[in-house]
Amino acid sequence: MSSIAETLFGFIGRKAGTALKGIHDASKIINDIFYWSVLSPLKGKPVRFRAGVYEMVKAGYNSVPIVAVISFFIGIILAFQSAYQLKRVGALIYVANLVGVSITRELGPIMTAIIFSGRSGSAFAAEIGSMKAAEEVDALVSMGINPVRFIVVPKLLALMVMLPALTVFSDFMGILGGFVLSVTVLEIHPMSYIQQTINALLVKDVMTGLVKALAFGVVITVVGAYQGFRVKGGAEEVGRRTTSAVVASIFLVIVFDLFFTALFYYFT
Repeated sequence: MSSIAETLFGFIGRKAGTALKGIHDASKIINDIFYWSVLSPLKGKPVRFRAGVYEMVKAGYNSVPIVAVISFFIGIILAFQSAYQLKRVGALIYVANLVGVSITRELGPIMTAIIFSGRSGSAFAAEIGSMKAAEEVDALVSMGINPVRFIVVPKLLALMVMLPALTVFSDFMGILGGFVLSVTVLEIHPMSYIQQTINALLVKDVMTGLVKALAFGVVITVVGAYQGFRVKGGAEEVGRRTTSAVVASIFLVIVFDLFFTALFYYFT
């Protein structure tokens, strides 16, 4: 009986110790990111904006085609599903309301964030992990260069700018997809659809999506950096951490989406 209890409590202790170490490492990275992106520029050590612009092009501009296609198709799918129910009560015109509000408040931000999690989050983890495995991070430290300031902060800047920007683009493409389907298949007059969308959308609907996108950008960057810096080993470990970064990013994006949705529901 005692051996069973020792095994159980030993297992719990090891898991708790691993979890606490993970929380400590994540907290340290978050603290370093906050310092080098917010406090350090106030002390005369500016953010590497040129590197940030390069990351914007790599993470944001190169994501435009896939965001456009997926958002357009999501708008069409949402319009189809809305019409399936609304045509029963003769209210097809309200497809515009449902598509517009759903895309701007929810689907635009979260679909863009999931795309960024798959593209940028994995790329961040793989890049930092490869540098860690090749001891390039140690070389930066030995030269007196902080790796968070040199590697992570430009990526954070890029995602905080490009994710909200592409969320707006995703909103437009999603609404366009609903518009195309409604005009061609549902035979709704184009001006009626546009007017209905304008009447349905409020500024707070768009701002809600942008606030979510900004938070998602921070989450994806922090997770990618955390998994990258935890690499200890070779290519296999890099691949494992890259996969973990994608899974954790998508999970945390959905968790934060739930949090902000509840927050805006009760306080707006």
